Amino acid sequence: MGFQLSNEHLIIDIAAIGDYEGTRFDWSGFITGVTMRDGNHSFCVPESLAGGEGTGGMGLCNEFSLREAIGYEDTPVGGLFPKLGVGLLTRIDHQPYQFYRNYPLKPYRIEAEQENAQTIKFTVHPENCDGYAARLVKSITVEGAQLRIDYQLTNRGTRALRTEEYNHNFFGIDGHQVGPEYALRFPFSIKPWSDEQETLDGVVIEKGEVTWAGKPKTPFYFHIDGFQNGMFSWLWELEHLPSGVGVREISAFPVSAAAVWGTGHVVSPEIFIQIDLAPGESQDWSRVYEFFRQS
Repeated sequence: MGFQLSNEHLIIDIAAIGDYEGTRFDWSGFITGVTMRDGNHSFCVPESLAGGEGTGGMGLCNEFSLREAIGYEDTPVGGLFPKLGVGLLTRIDHQPYQFYRNYPLKPYRIEAEQENAQTIKFTVHPENCDGYAARLVKSITVEGAQLRIDYQLTNRGTRALRTEEYNHNFFGIDGHQVGPEYALRFPFSIKPWSDEQETLDGVVIEKGEVTWAGKPKTPFYFHIDGFQNGMFSWLWELEHLPSGVGVREISAFPVSAAAVWGTGHVVSPEIFIQIDLAPGESQDWSRVYEFFRQS
């Protein structure tokens, strides 16, 4: 049985530790549902609607080391490398690390402490792996119509930790399909780019707003430049236009990269932060989401 936070505005559903068994996403504080009480509006959807497809993502789940796993290049086949928030993974061949593959796993020890109806804290305990070790503390709090996730990562090893973290944000408002009824907005005019230009087919960009000409038939993915070294009161907002229901991210930290992924039922704005910790150092950051309905 999982965990639940609630107040007069929001209900937050969080998976029990071990409900998600994959090797991609952080096992701690895996948020599977957000419900806005006023109108009973829902926001979280699974990565894929087809059973057994995808990497098991759902709702608000974060990931460390999307592009390059810590210590992977120096790990021999059969050796272990760390995946923060998950555990020690086994390198299975000479291929480059791929986030979507499942690797043999020894999970980290994770503890959860629910302080009250509005706050829960998860602690991922360190385990040494060739000099790499980290302690992750994640606190999730519901305050008014906002959901706040506070992170503290401490390097308990003897080697530097250099990686990145982001939240995948699998959003689909009230189960409505992606299309002309959705608008994804950014606080500046964007010029998206993609290594696979065809993933932008059907995506309509006008200044800082992204819409869709119709329901996407294939996944879309594009990068966004412009956040770096900028200060913004919000980072993005997604709205279902007919209902006026939406969510915006108002996190405040140095953004290292940004991208958008999605398909016919889900839109996932992804905001990255760089992690660079010498032994003994800690880094704190927070993600804040605000849920709304336009009057």
